[in-house]
Order: sequence, then C-alpha cells, then structure tokens
Amino acid sequence: MQSGWVEIFFLAMLAGFIGLRLYHVLGRRTGHEKPVADPYRPAGPDALQPSGRARNEPDSPITIDLPADVAPDVRPGLELVARADRSFAPDRFLAGSQGAYAMILEGFWKGDADQLADLVSDEMLANFRAAIEARKAAGERVENRLLQVDRAQIVGAHMNGAMAEVTVRFDAEIVTVTRDAEGRVIAGDPAATVQTHDLWTFSRHTTSSDPAWLLVGTDEEE
Repeated sequence: MQSGWVEIFFLAMLAGFIGLRLYHVLGRRTGHEKPVADPYRPAGPDALQPSGRARNEPDSPITIDLPADVAPDVRPGLELVARADRSFAPDRFLAGSQGAYAMILEGFWKGDADQLADLVSDEMLANFRAAIEARKAAGERVENRLLQVDRAQIVGAHMNGAMAEVTVRFDAEIVTVTRDAEGRVIAGDPAATVQTHDLWTFSRHTTSSDPAWLLVGTDEEE
C-alpha cells in the first residue's frame, strides 16, 4: 500500500513538472500581446476590441481621410491596412507615431530599456539593449535632445498576411552629445543642431485584441 502512495506522489510531481515546462514554452511573449495603452488610439471601451474584418464578410468600399502629403503610390497600401483594421485612421496614427518616436529616442538615450519594452518588437528591443550595454561597457554617456519634429509623413504601407506595416519618415532637429567616462565630449556638439531624417516602420497584428503598434525597423534617409 505504501508503494502505491509513493507511485501516486511521483506521478503528481511529474505532471507538475510537465505543466511547468508547457507554461514556459506556451506562455512566452510573441511581441504583440502586451496589454498596454496605445499612443495611436484613444483609450476607451472599444480600444481593446478586435478591429479586423470577419473572414466571410464581403469587401466593401473603403473611405479614409489621408494627409495631404501622402504620395499616390502609398494610398493603395493604406487602403489595405484600413480594410484589415476598420479603426485605422492615418491622422491619428501619425500623431501616435510622433509620440512613440519621442518616447523611444528618449528611452534609448537614457539607457532605459524598460521604457522601450512596450513600444518596440522583441527583436528591436534586443538590438537596443545590446547598444545600451555596449555604451555602458565603454563608459560613455549620451546627452542627446530632441528639439522638435518638423515633419512626420507616411511614406509606405502594406499588409504582410495579417500584419499591417506602416513606414513613417520623421524630419527632426536634434542636439547630439556623447561624453566619455571623464565627461569629455567625444562626439557631437552641445551648441549645434543636427537635422535628421529617419524612416521608422511600425507593425500591428490586425486580428489581435492588442491595439498597440510596435516599432519593427529603423533606417536613415539622407
């Protein structure tokens, strides 16, 4: 009888171990399920509702208000995004992307990876963390400042399966200063303004209940 209880106890322990392993495998983040406030949409009871079109719902005309500076060849991509996400509004998206742009730059310059975690994809977060750690290892300190965003323009949009991707060009004025461990300026000029032209791509799974758009790629344009 005692051996039977030992066997039951052993099986219970084994089941618990297997359950724990499944939790670690199936419970990992994919980068698109973070339940955070989305700067691209106002908070409200509808913010967390899926916005994609039902599978069997027939196509219907799409009418979206586009910013005046959107190029004609970008419009079809934006219409595809709007068809997949009926709550997508380019003007509101642009306003949110500018807020995200400032927050991400500030977090990176301060070396605060936690501030970036809910705004960028897992791959981008790993890249930011690596750059922050390399900077710390070198004893360097960044004192950059974003003075203003002169222009934010949607320059690309497309659907990749259920993933919407929208690229924004940011023309901004920035002061760039990097100091070494002794406080000496080793790059940039605290009295000079630099004009930057960044291309940032944001992505969102249109069938997800998470409304957040995440930064998935960055580039520079001369």
